[in-house]
Formats: sequence, structure tokens, C-alpha cells
Amino acid sequence: MTARDLAIAANRALAAAGQSDMVWGHAAVRDPDGRGIWIKAPGWGFEEIDGDRIQLVSWDAEVVEGDGAPHKECHIHLEILRHRPDLHGTVHSHAQAAVAFAALDTPLLPISHEGALFGGADVPRFTVTGGLVRTPDLGRALAGTLGDAPAALMPKHGLVAAGTSVQAAVMHAVLLDGACRTQLTAMAAGPVRVWSDAAEAAAKRDECWPASQIDAGFGYLARKDGRP
Repeated sequence: MTARDLAIAANRALAAAGQSDMVWGHAAVRDPDGRGIWIKAPGWGFEEIDGDRIQLVSWDAEVVEGDGAPHKECHIHLEILRHRPDLHGTVHSHAQAAVAFAALDTPLLPISHEGALFGGADVPRFTVTGGLVRTPDLGRALAGTLGDAPAALMPKHGLVAAGTSVQAAVMHAVLLDGACRTQLTAMAAGPVRVWSDAAEAAAKRDECWPASQIDAGFGYLARKDGRP
């Protein structure tokens, strides 16, 4: 599958996972020839992305292939992928559970398989701004917050996720949102009393989320999307 095709599949998988926010949010894929990133064109929803609604955006944030101007927040993806040469995919979405949970300013606990994604450590939070990440400086700051974590919360905004594969980037976004939703549900019922300690959470991360399971989850979302 080409980088363009992976970018299309990533955006549509996010739609299948329920991360759509009308036309906002985007997934990006590193171009294997070093030209920049493949990212959805502005103005389209995750589920609407096809070959005519994808752009190749250069490292200088200029559209090399595709129509229209680059997305205002393309610097999220450009700077994370510039900062981490080992990564191949990135995601930014306005997943509702993640936004709601971030507003509580409480630690994300490993009370579920999804929560164990972070190995018992709290999820990073980007607090420089709750507005758009529309400059290289803000993109670099976000990349620094993310570090080597699979995903980070962006309070008052959304989430960002990354992966050494495109499938992992998508699944990290989906799993973070799921972990936030599960903890919100538990907290609504009463104080959270039971969760994995750091050792069990780290073991569960390795057991529950190896590449084979990440790929299986992505494959389910691709089938749910219904595209060949």
C-alpha cells in the first residue's frame, strides 16, 4: 500500500472509530521519498477522504501534490515527524471523551486494557495553548510534549497520537479516547478504587498491544469502513 493509500485508510479508520468532528481533525503519513507528509485536504470529513482529497505537503508546509492550501495545523504532523525520524504516522482529532477527560486535569489510570497503553504512567498533556497549532514553533512544542509517548492530550482542544506505523498512530488515538471514556464512566459512578499497578500495567501494555494486535484493531476499523 502506498503512503497516499495509507493516509486515506487512516482517515477513514478514524471515522469508523467515531473520531469525526465534521471536517476537523486529520491523519498524516510520512512520504517514503522524504518529500513531506500525505494528509487530508482541508474542508473534508474523515469518512470523505479519497485519492482526490489528499495532499502531499512539503516540510516547508507547501502543497506539492493535491488541490488547495495546506491545513492550518499541518505543523502538528510536520514537526512531530521531523522530531522523531522513527515515526511514520500521526493523528490529530477532537475525540470527545479525550477532550472531556482532559478538562478534569486528573491522571489517566490503567483501569482498562486501553489505559495500560501508557504502562501505568499518566498521559502527557500539551498546555502551551488550547488554540490551533498553526506555527512551526507550536508544532515543535507539541512534539516535545509528546516525546516518545504513543499519544498526548491537548486540553481544551483534542488529542495527538503517533506511531512507528500508520496503523499504530490510528490505534493509539483510538485507545487513548477509549481509556478516557472508560475512566469518565467509572468516575461518574463513584471514586475509582481499582487499577493496575505500574508493573502490571507495563506487562499488560506488552501483552495487549503488540504490533499484531494493533494491526488487528486497525484491520477491524478498515473492515467497518467498508472500503476494499
